Amino acid sequence: MQLVREAWEKSRKIYGYRRVRLWIQQKKGISINHKAVLRLMKKMNIRSVARKRKPYKRMNELGTYHRYRNILNRDFSAQNVNQKWVTDITYVRTQQGWAYLSTIKDLFDGFIVAHQLGKRNSVRLVTDTLKNAKRKEKTTEKLLLHSDQGYQYTSQAYSLLTQKYKIMPSMSRRGNCWDNAPMESFFGHFKEEALRQFPIPTFEQAKEIVDDYIYFYNYERIQLKTRQTPYQTRCLSK
Repeated sequence: MQLVREAWEKSRKIYGYRRVRLWIQQKKGISINHKAVLRLMKKMNIRSVARKRKPYKRMNELGTYHRYRNILNRDFSAQNVNQKWVTDITYVRTQQGWAYLSTIKDLFDGFIVAHQLGKRNSVRLVTDTLKNAKRKEKTTEKLLLHSDQGYQYTSQAYSLLTQKYKIMPSMSRRGNCWDNAPMESFFGHFKEEALRQFPIPTFEQAKEIVDDYIYFYNYERIQLKTRQTPYQTRCLSK
């Protein structure tokens, strides 16, 4: 039990029973059955706190599941503001547990049009982000909004909201992160350029970090491709 706890704590509590077993075997030279490790971890009430894969066909609260074809099809170019948006959720570790950052990005200039940090990875987190974007931006019926197949985006609430706003949903192929590469790229920059600069924050501190970085990203961070900030590119298009 002492070795199991040591392995778990040294992994920053991200190891599950399989990796705990490997750590004990490699670091201590002790062979132990993975089922025994699992049993001990359950007895001590410890488990991995690492990110879990999002289910692709999880039913939402209303019991309705919507899937949309991949209209974007990796065509990440846009000729106008608010022509193509991409959206996704990433995980942010805080002292109170995981927080969830929902973001919408405009492919025309890379501008983050809306974001929301929540304590629950929920349908409401996604719909609130979309409502926030719609309040801020003037959109047309030709607006495309691309996401992955997370249960929030297949929900009835999300479907009804896109219909209300006359937004055309598009969806990545199953398990293919490259279909939403621009959003993944932003999350990579955020974690490398912002989160790595701080120890594990509280939820309120994480919210400040997110807000501060997205302001910096939109209004101050020069993009090598355009040699301008997203906001500068956005203003010149109007």
